[in-house]
Amino acid sequence: MCGIVGYCGPKNCTPILLDGLKRLEYRGYDSAGIGVESEKGPLVVIKRVGKIAQLRAAVPPTLQGHCGIGHTRWATHGGVTDTNAHPHQDMSGKIAVVHNGIIENYGPLKKKLEQEGVRFASETDSEVLAHLIAHYYRGKLEDAVGNALRQVKGTYGIAVIHLDEPGKIVGARCGSPLVVGVGDGEMFLASDVAAIVSHTKQVIYLSDGELVSLSASDYSITDIDHNPIEKSVDEIQWDIEEIEKEGFFCYMEKEIFEQPDSIARTLSGRLDIEYATGKLGGLNMTSRELLAVRRVKIIAAGTSWHAGLVGAYLLESLARIPASAELSSEIRYRNPVVEPDTLYFAVTQSGETADTLYAMRELKRKGARVLGICNVVGSTIARESDGGVYTHAGPEIAVASTKAFTSQLAVFYVFALLMARMRDLSFIQGQRFVEELQGISAKVRETLAQRDRIQNLAKKYYRARDFLFLGRGIEYPVALEGALKLKEISYIHAEGYAAGEIKHGPIALVNEETPTLIIVPRDSLREKTLSNMKEVKARGGPIIAVCTGEDEEVKAIADDYIPIPAVDELFYPFLTVVPLQLFSYFCALELGRDVDQPRNLAKSVTVE
Repeated sequence: MCGIVGYCGPKNCTPILLDGLKRLEYRGYDSAGIGVESEKGPLVVIKRVGKIAQLRAAVPPTLQGHCGIGHTRWATHGGVTDTNAHPHQDMSGKIAVVHNGIIENYGPLKKKLEQEGVRFASETDSEVLAHLIAHYYRGKLEDAVGNALRQVKGTYGIAVIHLDEPGKIVGARCGSPLVVGVGDGEMFLASDVAAIVSHTKQVIYLSDGELVSLSASDYSITDIDHNPIEKSVDEIQWDIEEIEKEGFFCYMEKEIFEQPDSIARTLSGRLDIEYATGKLGGLNMTSRELLAVRRVKIIAAGTSWHAGLVGAYLLESLARIPASAELSSEIRYRNPVVEPDTLYFAVTQSGETADTLYAMRELKRKGARVLGICNVVGSTIARESDGGVYTHAGPEIAVASTKAFTSQLAVFYVFALLMARMRDLSFIQGQRFVEELQGISAKVRETLAQRDRIQNLAKKYYRARDFLFLGRGIEYPVALEGALKLKEISYIHAEGYAAGEIKHGPIALVNEETPTLIIVPRDSLREKTLSNMKEVKARGGPIIAVCTGEDEEVKAIADDYIPIPAVDELFYPFLTVVPLQLFSYFCALELGRDVDQPRNLAKSVTVE
């Protein structure tokens, strides 16, 4: 959450900052601001509530400068006001700071500074940093930042400029991502490579406890005690076109329709046709070590947790390994028991999700082997895990995750195949599994062809105030995901349940005004799910069914249905989730919601 961008070089920094913030808007869109070392002398800070468009309108076209920082905010401390927006300044107006994260001890720090005569302008914890840096400033910004950060408890990704040291940006991180962009006679700093990929593909990922000093022509990286650190320069592997809408109405629509390709990228090179198994070299585990695994535990949050629930079901069904998926926000504070033969997966699109990162660190502290599944190269979880898998889904800009979910599924399917072939799955069974995986992208594309049907259903049902989503077995997590999507982007209340649980309470919610969306593919649990459909129907509840083809029994019960192609029953989650994503998307459009940037939400949640 929140986005940072900085620039120093020969170009006018103002349009670079504004364009960078626009590309980071998915990380926070309550308010935004820039701080520019103007050519006329003073440090110019402009901040506005609202989207980047509001900020852009407030910035004079004559504002010129060669060094500056910008920020787009997702509020944590203090209301959404111009004053609480970043950058924050010290009383002299010479220092400007942008900050992602939470300063946990800002209360006592603020009190101490106020006792020394400092006057605070905002309600935020972040403003403490500006005054604290000013307190320690003695002519060298790096020293002041390092001294200030030694007093801080919490998480931060910061960028700082000082009018007395023009052309310099100092950045530091602890728990909130920062990346340095190395250009030709210019340097960049950002919380996400999306902000800078149009200018350079050469990047350096900072780690926790590191501080960087940038000028137009050079950079140096140290710890906060100023001990030098050597870092390698990496290359971004995707292009600016991948974060453009490319003719789609919004990013979410684009990312839903990218799924045939994103799944194919995830699977590329990871299916061993000759031996009918999976290949995941990044696990950093030998066959003997994998064979010794007796249990798998998956930690994740939100959509990634739902993917983990599918993965756990798959591992037990296919590989016969006990598996479970748990919410990472609960793991850290539960004093988890770590067993020596248990393998953990930390699953996150961004690789920066705070809950999952802290849970991973707690598990590793207890001696667990934790592998990461994430989409962002160079992310914290990718670097700190014991190994893992990149999903290669491509940049996901919409706050509500779609293609990341199916790419995470693809990783779990490959891993389950790998583990199953080492145990009880025969070569012939492995071949069939590989064939199903190879064909799944085409089946997803076929499912997407139901777009118009689903849009018409959304027009029929979008006025409903409540929805139930039901699924059984491996489809239960898909029901949870469908309900989450509808809540996230349409603000319609929705609940996902295991279909068998409806009679244990949720059936009390069924009435003529509460539609139930039931996932009922042609699988081994179909008859049971049909019974649940009849229970809903008997109580007057409207039913939308996601079913395999023209299922006449389903059609006889449901008010409406969405057909999907036939696949082996273990593979239906790839297909059943797509209509739910589209249904949520079209309901949100009918209601006039901001689909890509829904209220109160932000991408890459880096605070607990």
